[in-house]
Amino acid sequence: MWQDLVEVLGKICAAYDDVGRIGERKRDALVAVDMKGLAKILDEEQLAAAKIENLEKKRGSILKELSKTLENVNADTKAMEIYGKAPSVAMKSKLTSLHEKLTRNVERALVLRDNNRILAQSALNAVKIHLNKLGGAAVGPTYGQRGREGVTHEKKFDFKA
Repeated sequence: MWQDLVEVLGKICAAYDDVGRIGERKRDALVAVDMKGLAKILDEEQLAAAKIENLEKKRGSILKELSKTLENVNADTKAMEIYGKAPSVAMKSKLTSLHEKLTRNVERALVLRDNNRILAQSALNAVKIHLNKLGGAAVGPTYGQRGREGVTHEKKFDFKA
């Protein structure tokens, strides 16, 4: 069981490392406004998320089986406490190392996700501004009835000419 846990943790670390690389490519695609590339990256991201979900289920079932054989382990027991109950010092060291690597990979993926979210939102805002300019719409500085923004439209073209 302990070796299975090491293998699954290693696969989860690798999967989150892949998510980090995908996040970097996603950032590049967002900056370059490469919509075709972004679509491919989003598909890869979805596959990576599904892979992580399956690996996490495996990890959960392994930990559940281990908890049956270990004393003083319940649903609230932290992973590092479980790793401390490993049968050998080498196994404990390997599990701790993988846990720390996984923590770093997850933090990196979260930072990239947040940065990419900001880039995507900024790109959407820029598109809205340009569409409003083309359509002749302007948002006023105050809110209108029922808390809605006051939007005015001006004609850009004279179709009777």
